Amino acid sequence: MSRTDLTEQQWRQLEPHLPPNPRHGHAYVGHRHVINGILWRLRTGAPWRDIPPRYGPWQTCYDRFVRWSRNGTWHRLLKIMQAAADAFGRIDWDGAALDATHVKAQRSAAGARKNASFVRKKGDVTDEWLGHSRGGLTSKIHLCVDGHGLPLSFVVTAGQCSDAANIGTVLDAISVPRSGRGRPRKRPTCLRVDRAYGARHYRREIQQRGIRCVCPERLDAQKNRLRKGRRGGSPPRFDAEAYKGRNVVERAINRLKDFRAVATRYDKRGHNFFTAVLVATIVLWLL
Repeated sequence: MSRTDLTEQQWRQLEPHLPPNPRHGHAYVGHRHVINGILWRLRTGAPWRDIPPRYGPWQTCYDRFVRWSRNGTWHRLLKIMQAAADAFGRIDWDGAALDATHVKAQRSAAGARKNASFVRKKGDVTDEWLGHSRGGLTSKIHLCVDGHGLPLSFVVTAGQCSDAANIGTVLDAISVPRSGRGRPRKRPTCLRVDRAYGARHYRREIQQRGIRCVCPERLDAQKNRLRKGRRGGSPPRFDAEAYKGRNVVERAINRLKDFRAVATRYDKRGHNFFTAVLVATIVLWLL
């Protein structure tokens, strides 16, 4: 077994929720071999064509990777893992944290044919979530995790997009199903963010969702408030003790970037890169 393969414990968690193998037709490569081939590619960042033959044909690995993305299988697996963890009380809703990270795009990620149905009209965001920032051609992952560093939701944007402007999109993407009856849980009780999210309207966006915001005051906001004197109002509440645990999101980002196909973007299509991040988050929930 390769070090990139699923362990026996991980496979036992995942196997009952996978689509059944077809009973008729041509020879079908088992799900475990194919998933291990997909994980080998994500861990190493190698081209799909270089997947070792022990995992089956590379075309099979790529086809199942894309097909399960289109029919929602990967997304369903993530929700199942999250629901199981929440049922056993493994999700820390009181210590959630949110941050964003740049992902350098390799030159092979550029040049995808434009598709008018995917073009986004807002700002200068490209249809494949590629943009130019100080680091060159980049994408950006906006990630929200619980107090244990397990991903609750993520959003992929072009690299030049603002971190704070997407905070509502990331929070709205949280949806952890209940094990029994009831609506999915969508709101942590507390959210820890850094000063990039410290503007008043971003704080208000968090608080309007019924979430307690733990964020230090921006230095420019502090100077502006003190300059106004009494008219500047009082400083925002800040729980320094709770803020000490904000690095859980930094550690989660580091774990995601252990997958080289996530740390560097090689995929031309944005939905393929999004799926790569999605599969990596599923593996984090399996550990």
